[in-house]
Amino acid sequence: MGDRSIRVLGLDPGLRNMGWGVIDVSGNRLTHVADGVVHSDDRDDLARRLVTLYEGLQDVIRTWTPDEAAVEETFVNKNPVSTLKLGQARGIALLAPAREGLSVSEYPPNLVKKSVVGAGHADKTQVQAMVRMLLPGFQLSKADAADALAVAICHAHHSQTRRLIGGIMAGAAR
Repeated sequence: MGDRSIRVLGLDPGLRNMGWGVIDVSGNRLTHVADGVVHSDDRDDLARRLVTLYEGLQDVIRTWTPDEAAVEETFVNKNPVSTLKLGQARGIALLAPAREGLSVSEYPPNLVKKSVVGAGHADKTQVQAMVRMLLPGFQLSKADAADALAVAICHAHHSQTRRLIGGIMAGAAR
């Protein structure tokens, strides 16, 4: 990857609160750029809420101009209606960056936790502490934003490995 910096948008899907976090990745160095939450009003109908999330993510993408995006996969709830609604919000999290031309990667929650904390069953407090440690200057304001930054960090680690392997394979093919 050299000295070229890659800007990564991490997304933590939610119908009420869609966490987002932007980091710059240059080699092994991770830098916090911005984070926040796109909110939808639970008094609105589902379609209006999805539009709100989509437009909010468009604003984030256009403001922070990421190169790549990463989205946390949804775990299955006991309540099928909640799972379906969360899946629709996750669809928005995949659609918004794809419509802006970004490549979008997906990561299961346990891989995100393992990549950031070192344990796949870490709790939110451990994840937040490690995000603060890995991204100096990050001040925890919203848990959803910290989760989104964790997704971006996970992507930074895994995409860097994929690029390295891809470079080695391309060199071997010559």
